[in-house]
Amino acid sequence: MKKFLVGFGILLGLYLIARAAAEPFVINMTDPASYRLDWGGPSLAGVLLVHCGPGLVSAALIGRGLHSWWRRRTAATLSRDGR
Repeated sequence: MKKFLVGFGILLGLYLIARAAAEPFVINMTDPASYRLDWGGPSLAGVLLVHCGPGLVSAALIGRGLHSWWRRRTAATLSRDGR
C-alpha cells in the first residue's frame, strides 16, 4: 500500500510540475482579461501562485525524496563494500 501511495504521489507531483511549467504559456500575461476569472485572479501574481505554486512545492518534495533515497543507497553500497 505504501508503494502505491508513493507512486501515486509522484505521478500527481509530476502532473503539477508539468502544469506549472505550462501555465505561463497558456495565459496571456499581457492581457489581464485572459486570467481575470482564473483561480487566484484577478492579479497575475495570484494566478501564478495558485497555478504554479503546487508544482514548485512538488518539485522540492520529489527532489528531497530522491536526494534522501540516493544518500541511503550510496551509504548502503559503501558499507557493503567495506569502504
